[in-house]
Amino acid sequence: MSARRELWTWAALCAAGAGLVLLAAGRGWAEPGSGATWADDAGPSVLTGSAIVPFLGPVALAALAAVVAVLATGGAVRRAVGVVIALCGLGVLAGVWYGVGRGVPAAVMPDRAAGEAAGGYLGIHWVWPAVAAAGGLLLLAAGAVAAARGPRWPGMSRRYDRRGHGGDGPAGGPVTERVLWDAIDRGADPTADPEDRAP
Repeated sequence: MSARRELWTWAALCAAGAGLVLLAAGRGWAEPGSGATWADDAGPSVLTGSAIVPFLGPVALAALAAVVAVLATGGAVRRAVGVVIALCGLGVLAGVWYGVGRGVPAAVMPDRAAGEAAGGYLGIHWVWPAVAAAGGLLLLAAGAVAAARGPRWPGMSRRYDRRGHGGDGPAGGPVTERVLWDAIDRGADPTADPEDRAP
């Protein structure tokens, strides 16, 4: 697999992981069991993932932003962004475990009747927590891959960068907007490698 194809495959998988987390965060994760009561009889009938773990959505959005950063950067910066994505994945996994792995925390139910046992009495729908965990695992793996292999991937602007003396600009100079338009007027493709451009 070429480096460019590997980069875009990675980006698609990372975006899919963040998308799974966002999808699961908006779905119902738990509902009151038969013995649950509410202080004002106005408690929610279903608790969503975001209600149980409020940071799931922001973490997924941060991971999506980090994907763009990986595409736009390179070298050590790209490696650091990969670490951030891996940390986002770990945060999602920790949130899922805290939210439903030990029973839904009492802190997410401020209207619960006094004297109820803390946590564990809600009926949990395990499908959506599992979907969120799968997204977190994808983000964790994608972040590790970006940290390890990211510097080898091409950058978004590399095809437009000046390389040696084979470009259309002055020798040693940058490829400016005027130079790109001049190349187009001559029928050349300014985005192609110098050796592939039409004379």
